[in-house]
Amino acid sequence: MSPLWLVRMARWVRNPPGPRKVTLVLAVVAICLLIYAVERWVGWPEALTGDRLRAPLRLSH
Repeated sequence: MSPLWLVRMARWVRNPPGPRKVTLVLAVVAICLLIYAVERWVGWPEALTGDRLRAPLRLSH
């Protein structure tokens, strides 16, 4: 974690944000955790997996 995040957290403690902003941040964190849990439980969809490209053909002169 970078020092910038520590400064941001300290600012939140000194000047707490409004309840709507706290709710928004908690909702975003919850959505991220939900996506992570579903991905771990169900697995990554094959349709979203990128195709591996072969190495380009190198011609030696």
